[in-house]
Amino acid sequence: MSQAKDTLLRLFALLRLIPTEPQRIATPTLLEKLRDRGFTVTLRSIQRDLSRLSIPFSLQCDDSKIPFRWSFTREAPLKLEDMDAPTALALFLSESHLSPILPQSVLDQLNPQFRRARNFLSGLGGNGLADWAKRVRTLPNGKTLIPAQVSAHTWAQVSTGLLERKQLKVTYLSRSKGELKHFRLNPAGLVSRHSVSYLLASVDGYSDLRQFALHRFSEVAVLDQAGQEHESFDVDAYIASGVFSHREAEAEVELIADVRPQIAALLNETPLSHQQTLSGPSKAGWHRLQAIVPLDRETLWWIFALNENIRLHAPQVWVEEIRRQLDSIQALYLVPPSPQLQPA
Repeated sequence: MSQAKDTLLRLFALLRLIPTEPQRIATPTLLEKLRDRGFTVTLRSIQRDLSRLSIPFSLQCDDSKIPFRWSFTREAPLKLEDMDAPTALALFLSESHLSPILPQSVLDQLNPQFRRARNFLSGLGGNGLADWAKRVRTLPNGKTLIPAQVSAHTWAQVSTGLLERKQLKVTYLSRSKGELKHFRLNPAGLVSRHSVSYLLASVDGYSDLRQFALHRFSEVAVLDQAGQEHESFDVDAYIASGVFSHREAEAEVELIADVRPQIAALLNETPLSHQQTLSGPSKAGWHRLQAIVPLDRETLWWIFALNENIRLHAPQVWVEEIRRQLDSIQALYLVPPSPQLQPA
């Protein structure tokens, strides 16, 4: 019984060492790794094991040169290969990137993979990638708000309804009216934007799509009734329509502005759009920026965030809005604060 158990553990360890094509691993390398894991094994026994396992586990052998190299096919029914260092590091960085923007209930679904990656990196010892895990971080561009809390139940029900195309019975807090509403929803898609995740769905009896913030569901249940099909729905086209960016017009516009050298350097490396040119500097040190951009609020907020580092010339509608906002801000700060707001 002990011998059978040892054989089973060795075969399991062997399968975990084999990568998926196009990557391959040579039989002598497999022998070395198995011995490092404490298995007493010969090259001949590994070759016999691989031959026996090739059909049921969809293994393939590259015998074009010696030593032979093995891999799982892409259609293999079971993926048992061990995590490699680049994958573990990618997962480690993904965790730090996703944590500020996804609700905790979603992160809980990913935690086993994140934990596996951390354990793998911790066990690398002298491998340089192990040090990377302590030295590399992802930082958001700008202030990131704490993700809105979404219960595990809500996430599970919404995911099931969306993937199984079932109706959802929900109680939803309407932010505009400040009251609870009861709906039957036909799910169409899901979008995570900044710190809020939205279900895209139509209310039963209507065909237009609306956005429902997941954290505003107080009750949600999957119904047996099939949801309305949204056959022509394309999430990328939906986003491009500007529903999330407060787009002011369908057509794009030419943005013309003068920017400081540090902003020009940033835009040279990370352009504002695919149609962008930068010229200059002028005698005053400004660079002329020209770019084709959507006429949306997000681009305008980006301009506001640059403060005195940008001087906008076009489009005129934004120039006029900036003037109005500046007048409003100036008027606001010219008024002394209320006595109760004054510092002690």
